[in-house]
Amino acid sequence: MRLLILGGTRFLGRHIVEAARASNHEVKLFNRGKTAPDLFPDIETLTGDRDGGLAALEAGKWDVCVDTCGYVPRVVGDSARLLASRVGRYVFISSISVYADFAPPGPDEKSPVVTLDDETVEEVTGETYGGLKALCERAVEIALPDRALIVRPGLIVGPHDPTDRFTYWPVRVAAGGEVLAPGGPDAPTQAIDARDLAAWIVAASERRLTGVFNATGPAAPLTLEGLLNTCREVTASDATFAWVDEAFLRESDVKPFSELPCWVPAATRGMLQADIRAALAAGLTCRPLSDTVRDTLDWRRPLLDAMPLKAGLAPEREQVLLRAWRARARV
Repeated sequence: MRLLILGGTRFLGRHIVEAARASNHEVKLFNRGKTAPDLFPDIETLTGDRDGGLAALEAGKWDVCVDTCGYVPRVVGDSARLLASRVGRYVFISSISVYADFAPPGPDEKSPVVTLDDETVEEVTGETYGGLKALCERAVEIALPDRALIVRPGLIVGPHDPTDRFTYWPVRVAAGGEVLAPGGPDAPTQAIDARDLAAWIVAASERRLTGVFNATGPAAPLTLEGLLNTCREVTASDATFAWVDEAFLRESDVKPFSELPCWVPAATRGMLQADIRAALAAGLTCRPLSDTVRDTLDWRRPLLDAMPLKAGLAPEREQVLLRAWRARARV
């Protein structure tokens, strides 16, 4: 196939490039040339800007366009309409965040999506992100009816993750000692290795797959205890886990998913229980969690001194919380 990737040098995009090349596909990139411009020196890069700088896409034809970096519906609509006559199919990387309700047991592809009161808003915030992604999906489907594959990932993890969500846990557990663990051992969690997601996107493109798919993992249900135990086993750590209840975390103003990644309060647990049966039936596979933990740690640990973690509890704050939790337990 001839693949055009919008983005292609950051996290999921770079893994899609590598998966496509591993299958001997021809790859071309379109981006601003600002993020890791030397990452793929042997791949032609068309330079431009998603917002008003699409001239480089006015020539050429491709079998598939993979849009890894669309957040504003006006901008995504511009690229989708321009490429509608130049690509066979358009793959849009959306998000689980499009869903309107995250009460358990979690959404499937037919669940309602969130709507914005003002559909002209373009500022991407925690409040608008899901609604904007939903509008981006609609723009793609209007521009390329029956030729769009909409991928709704959950938390994407693994080597080169710029957010450090998930990465916090392998690093923290490897350090050992008493680890603050949120909620309870049976809290559900989900995540997908970027390499598995990339491989499935390329394979789905080969099969001309269209429609909407939730894409996260693993295939079998995973608890937070299972994740933390895997981190401990992989790192041979002496870590112990102090399971701190949700009420205490709420009173202490601890932020789910940022200070304590891979965990959300019970009322919104559906965010980490998305129904992925359709993607699994369409060939999505997930490597062992232990492999993701090991590879993530091998990539991230050498960088810690120069680039501290962006997510998770700071060590001092974790100790303050643990002391307060033990004092409360004594009372």
